[in-house]
Amino acid sequence: MPIKQSAIKELRKTKKRTSRNRSTKSNIKDALKKVTKALQSKNIEAARAAAIEAVKILDKAAARHVIHHNKAARKKSRVFAAIKKAGA
Repeated sequence: MPIKQSAIKELRKTKKRTSRNRSTKSNIKDALKKVTKALQSKNIEAARAAAIEAVKILDKAAARHVIHHNKAARKKSRVFAAIKKAGA
């Protein structure tokens, strides 16, 4: 355990940030799972709607530096590529 006051405060901040980042990453996974389930059930319209929601979550996470912006771009690209492939 930290002894100095500044180290104690940093520990508090780290715990808060870790919790926030963990919930954001969980939301990303849930949104991407929704897209995958919609694609598996051959429901293209539902997949598109879920993809728009997933993109919104990914962009927010990248803007807040929870994930790298290239990772967000990669995931968005793969989602839309899968929708395009399923629609063809």
